[in-house]
Amino acid sequence: MIAIASDHGGYQLKEHIKAYLAAKGIPCQDFGTDSAERCDYPFFGKAAAQAVASGQCERGIVICTTGIGISIAANKVKGIRCALCGDVLTAELCRRHNDANMLAMGGGIIGPGTAERIVDVFLATQPEGGRHARRVGLLMDIETE
Repeated sequence: MIAIASDHGGYQLKEHIKAYLAAKGIPCQDFGTDSAERCDYPFFGKAAAQAVASGQCERGIVICTTGIGISIAANKVKGIRCALCGDVLTAELCRRHNDANMLAMGGGIIGPGTAERIVDVFLATQPEGGRHARRVGLLMDIETE
């Protein structure tokens, strides 16, 4: 199950990605928003991140106008490693090297075709482990200080 959320700036892209995932048979749970009406991204980023952190959802996708604000909100939740990606290589490396469990994208920055390719790579790429696993552990230790 994929958690998905956006604010008004990411609403159109979120709806596109939801339909794209559904067409591929990938279930997702929508944590809002439900319209393009102006709203505050921290609430939606936090809700999706909590679902990932709790294990309710395997990974998450969050979208605002730039992807920056909603990624910051998601990363405030313990256990989350949310990466802002605007290209396929970054999506691949955030999974391989950082075991990112959430993807953030900018609905005002990238188009639906690019977003689809980013999502595909993010969901298909496995973490490399090794020296990267040690570094992911160091990242997770920061949260407990």
